[in-house]
Amino acid sequence: MREWWTDDVVDTRGRRIGELEAIHVDTSTDESAMAAIRVGLPTRHRLVFVPPDGATVGPGYVKVAHDQALVKQCPSIGTEGILPAEDEEAVFRHYGLAHRPGANG
Repeated sequence: MREWWTDDVVDTRGRRIGELEAIHVDTSTDESAMAAIRVGLPTRHRLVFVPPDGATVGPGYVKVAHDQALVKQCPSIGTEGILPAEDEEAVFRHYGLAHRPGANG
């Protein structure tokens, strides 16, 4: 997955969303849980999150299974920030996913 860092992230129609920053892993399953994408203007970047389920990889891009507008409306953090545990549920809810906090989530 590290090979994909800084690759463009595009939506289902090939529209650029941003740049892949990181893949966050569910610590209880070691499965990828969310991808962090750097979006915004060069002087005002922020990170948004998108589930990697259904993503495909091509030369220089990662295509996610969600529309650009939906991804960009996801709760975000600054590029130097950390998503607080109490804000995780809002990200999952944004995509209609169940959130399981704690050691089993």
